[in-house]
Amino acid sequence: MNSTRVKFRELNSHEINAVLSRNHIGRIAFSQGNRTEIIPVNYVFTPEWIYGRTTPGGLIEQIGETWWPVAFEVDEVRDLFNWESVVIHGGLYVVPENGSNWQREAWREGLDLLRQLVPETFEEGDPVPGRQTIFRIAIQETVGKAACRG
Repeated sequence: MNSTRVKFRELNSHEINAVLSRNHIGRIAFSQGNRTEIIPVNYVFTPEWIYGRTTPGGLIEQIGETWWPVAFEVDEVRDLFNWESVVIHGGLYVVPENGSNWQREAWREGLDLLRQLVPETFEEGDPVPGRQTIFRIAIQETVGKAACRG
């Protein structure tokens, strides 16, 4: 029987960015009142921001009218002892299409990035046409961990 021990290690910033770039499904965690929520979302990554979209009036939009502290997690799991996980801590903001100049610029940047993932975003043929609200998460702190046999 192979008794090779599992090794755990911290990911460096290059490895963290690689995990975030390769993937497009993550989970946002936040507290609201006496509840903790975890919501899976599609996302796109830049070195400063995570962009996504959600349904108007949903939980993300409700908390994101002003800066709201969140955790965002992305995992790559190959098997039980061969995985990488990244957690981001930062502030979530809903980005209005018709806000101030910087908000309109952020909305346009988010839309352009989201269209790299789903070209039909906000167009006819959009696979999730109800998700009309763009949000972004400021990447303020990242932590990455990995496990492997070795």
